[in-house]
Amino acid sequence: MSVRARPHFCSLNAAVDILSGKWKILLLWELLEQPRRFGELRRLVPGIREKVLIEQLRELEADGVVARKAFDGTRLHVEYSLTEAGVALTRALEPLTQWSLEHVVPR
Repeated sequence: MSVRARPHFCSLNAAVDILSGKWKILLLWELLEQPRRFGELRRLVPGIREKVLIEQLRELEADGVVARKAFDGTRLHVEYSLTEAGVALTRALEPLTQWSLEHVVPR
C-alpha cells in the first residue's frame, strides 16, 4: 500500500514513512544526479542486497517519488529517475544534511 493511501495524523509522519528504510535516502541521492539503471544503483550503494533494492525501488515508485521506465531493444533495460515530487523531497532534505554536518558528522 502506498504511503498516500495510509492515514497519517501528522504531515511530517507521511514524509518520514516514504523515507523509512535503510537505503531509500541513499537511492534518492544517487537518482538526484541523473537517471540510473538498476545495475548502476546496485554498484553505487554498496552493501544493498538485490532483493532489498528491488523492494525499496518499488516502494519509492508506489509513493510517487521514483519513476521506472523500461526500454525495448536488443536487451530490455530499466532506468529509474526521480519524479518532480522526488526532486522536491530530496531538496527538502538539504537542510537536514546541513544540520547533520554541523552537529553530528565529526570534523
